[in-house]
Amino acid sequence: MAGFNTHITTSTVVGIGYGSIAWAVFNVNPVTCMLSAGLCSVAGILPDLDSSSGKPVKETTSVIAAIVPLLMIDRWTKLGLSPESMALAGVLCYIVMRFGVAEFFKRYTKHRGMWHSVPAAISAALFAFLVVSGTEIEIRLFKAAAVFVGFMTHLVLDEIWSVERNGVRVRLKKSFGTAIKFWNHRSMWSNISTYAKLIILIAAAVGDPLLMEHFGYHQGNELQQIATEQIGTWFR
Repeated sequence: MAGFNTHITTSTVVGIGYGSIAWAVFNVNPVTCMLSAGLCSVAGILPDLDSSSGKPVKETTSVIAAIVPLLMIDRWTKLGLSPESMALAGVLCYIVMRFGVAEFFKRYTKHRGMWHSVPAAISAALFAFLVVSGTEIEIRLFKAAAVFVGFMTHLVLDEIWSVERNGVRVRLKKSFGTAIKFWNHRSMWSNISTYAKLIILIAAAVGDPLLMEHFGYHQGNELQQIATEQIGTWFR
């Protein structure tokens, strides 16, 4: 299968292309394009969180733990958190992502399991949509799509490396078909778990105030505001 360096290099190149096209063709803000390129690059190593090797997990969780709190700053500001509270929230977020996520994947996932799948890629993109902030729904979708593209880049590379060529002869390795999939025939529980998380993330994304407002749904905004204000008071 493709190695760590191959994955991060390829997803970075794809990310640069993704951001460049958005800037040149659609006139997207250059800073947004660079951030999206970075998200695509990082997403290219996300599937290897389930790797038994220490390097992919350590490198990936370290990067995610550093990026997520930075992306959350604007949301925390809107919640009315003080600078000290944001610093505390950032530290807690880092600890959870750096150690909690790594431990979870170590205990409950298997390499080339359902974390290497299309629904997992969609889940990663939905999580990114919920984390990134912004007043324009198109920009948030653009950033989330960058994560999906980077994640899928990894899966495509794994499938390419599962094809062995010897001159004109082509042989499929046992790993072929274990990356780009929608279902794991070896573990029903992993399927249930993956799709349950996907449904939860879809529900959270659909209920996002900005998305609801974009489609003209304002019902429940008052409840959302009350909840937001309450959460803000906990961290003040």
